[in-house]
Amino acid sequence: MAGHIDCFLDCSSFYSYVAFVFLLKHRDVLATHEVSIEFHPMLAGGVFVASGKTDIEGNKSPMALPAKAKYQVFDARRSVNHHGLPGVAAAAPPFFPARTVLPQRALCYIKAVFPRDAFERAWLALFRAFWTPPHVNLAEPELFRTVLNDCGLFSAADVDAILAAAGQQQWKDCLLDNTKKALDLGAFGAPWMWVRNAQGEEEPFFGSDRFHFMWEYLGLPWKDFELLPRPAKL
Repeated sequence: MAGHIDCFLDCSSFYSYVAFVFLLKHRDVLATHEVSIEFHPMLAGGVFVASGKTDIEGNKSPMALPAKAKYQVFDARRSVNHHGLPGVAAAAPPFFPARTVLPQRALCYIKAVFPRDAFERAWLALFRAFWTPPHVNLAEPELFRTVLNDCGLFSAADVDAILAAAGQQQWKDCLLDNTKKALDLGAFGAPWMWVRNAQGEEEPFFGSDRFHFMWEYLGLPWKDFELLPRPAKL
């Protein structure tokens, strides 16, 4: 049996951005091991509410707790440098936390109607717009329209159809179903990944820094981090 990764993401989640870029970078190598990836738009805010944790238990955006918000600047900067995300800010947008119902519904429609490449490039464009200064509030329909127009993937008629679809019940239900599926799989945040290995076993993985655990679970060859000795002085 081939391996598979279902990855649930929200464009308002910085670590969803990191995971998305990382998995795209490694998809061709994963394919040589017969491991496929599918990306699913979900609503991170819905997961936070529905997973039932209290604020004291920390089930909120990292920026919702002052200590986490302060640390996030350091961690995000390190992730930006490590994953090569030029221009991406280490601090959250001024309108954060933001409602992402509009772009996430639109992504459900784009995924169903357009080729996979357009879907994934559109998601990258939304991530960049949200997380790169001056930051675009994708909850604003006209600002969202501008991002779609400027990304070079869609005609004006396509953009009109995408905006219209985001208000249609079919795509509202699609986003709700994706979010419910993530919750049913144990999600409490984003990125959330559900992984099946070659033996047909399945387990969850959370975050953007546990891929070495995922490779191990999938039975893939990989190299661990290695601390090198200081060069000898001549």
